[in-house]
Parts: sequence; C-alpha cells; structure tokens
Amino acid sequence: MTEKDNLKREETKQKAQEAASKLVKSIDEEPDDFHRYYNLGVFLTQANSFEQAEELYMKALGQFKKNKQAQNTLHYGLGNAYYEAGEFKKALKQFQFVQDSSLKSDAYLMIAQTYVAEDDYKTALAFALTAQTKHQQDPTINGLIGEIFLALGDFKHAATYYDQALQADEKNGKYQFERGLIALVQGEEETDYFKRAKDLDPVYFKKSQQRLEDIEKFIQTHNQDSKKDKENN
Repeated sequence: MTEKDNLKREETKQKAQEAASKLVKSIDEEPDDFHRYYNLGVFLTQANSFEQAEELYMKALGQFKKNKQAQNTLHYGLGNAYYEAGEFKKALKQFQFVQDSSLKSDAYLMIAQTYVAEDDYKTALAFALTAQTKHQQDPTINGLIGEIFLALGDFKHAATYYDQALQADEKNGKYQFERGLIALVQGEEETDYFKRAKDLDPVYFKKSQQRLEDIEKFIQTHNQDSKKDKENN
C-alpha cells in the first residue's frame, strides 16, 4: 500500500469518526428523539460495527418501548443490522415485528432479500410480490423479483420484471447483465444488454463473467446434443 493510499484511508477513518461523534452528540442533545438513535444505528451498520449497532438498537428499544412508531423503526433498523451481519434468522424476526404501514413494504422487501440469501426462493417470491403491490414501478423490488424468478428457472417472468426494472432504472448495469443472460437462454439478441452492462457496471460484469461462460457452454452442449439426436433419428 502506497503512502497516498494510507493517507486516504486515514482521512476516510477520520471523517467516519467525526460523523459518528456528531450523531452521538445529537442524541445527547435530544435523547427523546428515537430517529437519532436510528440514524446512528444505520451509520454503525454501514461501518460494519454490527455489535455496536445491535447494542444501540436494543438499548433504544427498551427506552422507547411505549412508542409504537419508534418500536417499528428500531426493529427495522436492527433487522438491517442483523441482515448485513449475515444473521438471517435474527433479521427475519426483527422485520416481522414491523407493522407500521409506512415501513411495511420496506420490511417485506428485506424479508424477501433475507430468504433469497438463504436460497428459499419460493418464500422470497411471496414477500417480494407483496412488497410490490404498493410499489409497482420500484426498480429495486422489480429487480429482486426478476432475480428470484431467474433463480427458479422461470425465464419468461424474470424477463418481464427485469424489463420493468430497466424502464425505471435503465442505467443499472446489474439488471442489464441479468436481462442479457435471460435473452441468451431464450435465444434472443443479448449483445446490447451485455454491452450496456459492461459500460455501466464493469465491476459487476467482470464478477459475473464466469456465469456467462457457464451458460454459453451449457447452451452449446445442449445444441450439440440436440443436433446428434436429430441425426440419429
């Protein structure tokens, strides 16, 4: 690591510490505002300080136990912390506490993502579709539903939801790549999808290159087998 990299890392670390200090100070100034605890919890989660986030949320849940809105918000925050930490069963339990109408769809989306992380795609689909009922144009939800249908091998529905996601977020490289895979499997023109994916999100494109090669090999083998079967018949 170069001296420049070290300086950049120290600068980033210092900025994070300053941001955390400001959030802690805001709680000291207004200890009865649960949003300030939630904001600090989000910051700690993003900083991968999961134990600290858990401790903060648990403390706040006890402090605001008679405030329904606070309970919903803090359970949602704690669920996100557990999800990011890979504690999926704990995350599910927290998301299921959320009953507030303004957070319900977000909670359903996170429940769906949690089940995806556990490879339980059918259950994930049920929650994702429920989340989508009030947010039909949301590209994040439609992209997740597309991902689930793709994992289930339902390419037709996967294409439909990825198309909807791309209508709202055409510059999403991941969605372009996944739609390209579906086009490849279905014998459609896939080149433009992959070109856009590579331009928009080269990191995701490179990371997913092996999947593309595996599918191309599978299709090639399948076509060769089909040709042999026809020749034998």
